Amino acid sequence: MDILTIILIIAGLCVFEVISSVDNAIINADVLSTMQAKYRKWFLYFGIFFAVFVIRGILPWLIIWISTPSAGPIGAFTSSFSSNPRIMENIRQSSPVLLIGSATFLLFLFFHWLFLEPKKVILPGETFFQSNYYLFYAFVSILLSAIVWFALHKNSIMAFGAVIGATVYYVVDSCRKYAEENSRNLHKSNLSDMSKILYLEVLDGSFSIDGVTGAFAFTLSVPLILIGNGLGALVVRQLTLKNINSINKYRYLKKGAMYSIFFLSIIMLLDSFGFVIPSWLPPLVTFAVVGYFFYISKRYIKKHFDKSIS
Repeated sequence: MDILTIILIIAGLCVFEVISSVDNAIINADVLSTMQAKYRKWFLYFGIFFAVFVIRGILPWLIIWISTPSAGPIGAFTSSFSSNPRIMENIRQSSPVLLIGSATFLLFLFFHWLFLEPKKVILPGETFFQSNYYLFYAFVSILLSAIVWFALHKNSIMAFGAVIGATVYYVVDSCRKYAEENSRNLHKSNLSDMSKILYLEVLDGSFSIDGVTGAFAFTLSVPLILIGNGLGALVVRQLTLKNINSINKYRYLKKGAMYSIFFLSIIMLLDSFGFVIPSWLPPLVTFAVVGYFFYISKRYIKKHFDKSIS
């Protein structure tokens, strides 16, 4: 892998991590507004270590271990950071299970947003999905059946990987709904600031699954994932404490995140079935999708906010 490709992958990972964590940053900012300034700073410094080195360090290793159980926990850990060609080849051979599970998780996440979450409709077809929200569970069930059917013809373990991806989605979705509901009550609670910090770290763990799972569309190299997602986590922490209001003005960035998730999940799904995906494609797709929605968000700000100021 040449240096230009490495830089492109890290940049793509960083951008994807930032935009996929916007919701997390908003919830964090809301909780932080109830805390003393010194604890906000403590959250920044402690949170950086926990988010970058613990969560985004452990999750890729855990995912690789689950997808290659024969390696064991120690073997999965050492292979994650090894440059040994034989070890890397073993990871590549087991990657279809990892990729199809990750793709299924992200597809469920995308269609949950498309069917069930409120949004500003700007693209053709979004109105149909939003008005037929009750079809979500039927749609994703049929989608999972189709993925499993095709996977069974290639590798039965791949089919199981797809089911695991769907299961992880439902578990994570339940945790997020619980956490988001609790975040609304923290303003009235008597929890200490330290307890709120611990709560935010647990919440960050559930939200980071999107970024880590999507990262495998860019690369199977855990060190690159750690660097790219880690840099993105640093940016999100800074935005949480300083500029979250200005980020909220970019009303279509969430769309950029979700459509990036959709395209990356399709890339991973194709990759799992043996289609050759060039390493530059996932970063390029991410830059293009995010860039488009950043552009139309910028136009919206210029049209509405600038007029209100003048």
